Amino acid sequence: MMDAIAADAFKLGMRQLAAGVSIVTTARPRGRAGLTATAVCSVSAEPPQLLVCVHQDSETYEAIRESSVLCVNLLDKRHEALARCFAGMSGLHGEARFAEGHWGALQTGAPMLEDALAAFDCRIRDVLHSGSHCIFVARVLEVAAQPGGEPLLYADGQFAGLGG
Repeated sequence: MMDAIAADAFKLGMRQLAAGVSIVTTARPRGRAGLTATAVCSVSAEPPQLLVCVHQDSETYEAIRESSVLCVNLLDKRHEALARCFAGMSGLHGEARFAEGHWGALQTGAPMLEDALAAFDCRIRDVLHSGSHCIFVARVLEVAAQPGGEPLLYADGQFAGLGG
């Protein structure tokens, strides 16, 4: 069996993978929580499901486990400041992060960014713990989409749009 590579080498390689940026949110009786994520992807269209990876040390992980719901909000390039806020770069936590942006909700009650490119309102279907992260497989119950924007991307430690 081969030895695993160092985490730093892995991270350096993964910095070369451009990814769409989302804010994953949830709501529970104690309030709302959310984080910026790039580890989000489609699992299937029938039934509609998404995969969302969340670090197990984050406050949002615990909130999602407690609520069993989440909303994946796909960000436009104009949302870079909001992405930084939910990534912890503003020093705000929990409910305080929601002071930025315009938030509503769909059927699960998880916060939906009203001007997101798309928002996927979901209920957790499966949970898998692997390494430092938890993989949530979520059934999409409702979608709100506003096509035509410029998706926010993240690569090599930088936010960018499709045009650069």
